Formats: sequence, C-alpha cells, structure tokens
Amino acid sequence: MITLVPYHQDGRLPDSSFPLPGLDFVPVTRELPDGDVWERLAALYELVSAEVADQVAGGTRPAVVSGDCLTAEAVLAGLQRAGVDASIVWFDAHGDIHTTESSTSGYIGGMPLRQILGADTGLLADRLGLRPLPEDRAVLVDARDLDPAEAEFLASSKVRHSPVDDVALPDGPLLLHIDVDVIDAADLPGLKFPVGGGPSYDAVVTSVRRIMATRRVAALDIACPWHLPEGDANVLRGRLLRDLLTA
Repeated sequence: MITLVPYHQDGRLPDSSFPLPGLDFVPVTRELPDGDVWERLAALYELVSAEVADQVAGGTRPAVVSGDCLTAEAVLAGLQRAGVDASIVWFDAHGDIHTTESSTSGYIGGMPLRQILGADTGLLADRLGLRPLPEDRAVLVDARDLDPAEAEFLASSKVRHSPVDDVALPDGPLLLHIDVDVIDAADLPGLKFPVGGGPSYDAVVTSVRRIMATRRVAALDIACPWHLPEGDANVLRGRLLRDLLTA
C-alpha cells in the first residue's frame, strides 16, 4: 500500500499531480490548523509518521509519495517510532542541507536533510519526536546543484557525497529518499526546480533497483516537486512512479 501525501509543504495539491495508475494508495490529508508553516506541517506529518509506524508494525515496508522533501522527516520519525534505527540515502539534484540561517532564499524545502542531521530541531523534528541522525549515517546522492553554504557544510561534515552510479551505502536499515528532480531535466520535463547535466531517467531507476536489491530498505520516500501536468506529462510521470515504487 502506498501512502500518498498530496501536498507541497502545507499547500494541498490536486490528486492529478500524482499519477499512480493501477497502484493501491491511501491519501493522508487533514484540515490544517492556524499557525506558521511549521505548526501546520507538524500537524500533517504526525499523521504520516503514525501511518509509517503502523505499517512497519504490521510487517509492511512503507512507501510514501508526496510533493516535496520535507515529508522525509515524518517518514524517518515513523521508522524510529516503530523501533527501526534507519540510516538515510538521499537522491536529489540539490543538497537540502541549508539551515534557516544559511539559506538566502528562505525556501524551507531546501532544509529537510540538514534538519534530519540535527539543525533547527525546534521547527519540526522535536514536534515529531525525530531523533537527529549522525552525519556518517547519511549519504547524499548526486546533489549537483549546491549553494556555497551547502558546499562548505559538506566539505567539513561526515555526510558522504556519492554519484548515482556508485552509491556508498551507510550501515543498517535504510530510508531511501528520492527527489525526482535528481533526474536530468531533459528527461523529466515540468519540474519546479529543474537542473541540467544530471543522470538519466534510466540511470536513476537502475541505481534505485540496485539499492532495493540489498533488501535493506526499510522505507521508500518519493518527492515529486513538479508543476501540474500538461499534455502527456502524466504518462511519463506515471511510468516513473511505477518504476520507482516497484523497483
């Protein structure tokens, strides 16, 4: 069963944003409370975290699809709640390792991996009961578009930075997070934050299948930061989601 979180941050997205033809899924939605974006996300992600924990307890490997990377914090919190001490493998064209201080844009979607590693925990992690992950248990895959502050952090951290075709896996069970914009923008049109010069569609799917074959993936989290579909875009997107979810 796939858990669908049809949001980009705290904004509800149309169901048509997530083509899941022939795949069983359960949407997680709720009326969000008043407050700042972090309060609203905490309310939504509490449901996601509980759903992940329940699936693990029932012997199911969770698979979560959403509109951005922040949902990964809820997925990891759910694994921890279920007693799974997971490391993380993070596929992304970007670093997602900004803090609120280092970010020049203020875009919170550029912060989740750094929050998982223990930055700004009062914003979301503490509210979800998420325990910070040691840096040496995180692998950032591709991340070809780094801001100077992110590159500086990576240079002095224990986070491993790997290419798509040679991912150095951390120890233990894994949360495998895939931001679909890791795929070269030419192979996947309509992305909110497209980056050229990246790995092909096939290279990413092959790498994901290689990791899944280790049987160490405790949960799969897929972020789809793309614009509403036009024309035949959903055919390609549906094929991609099926390829990733059935890898």
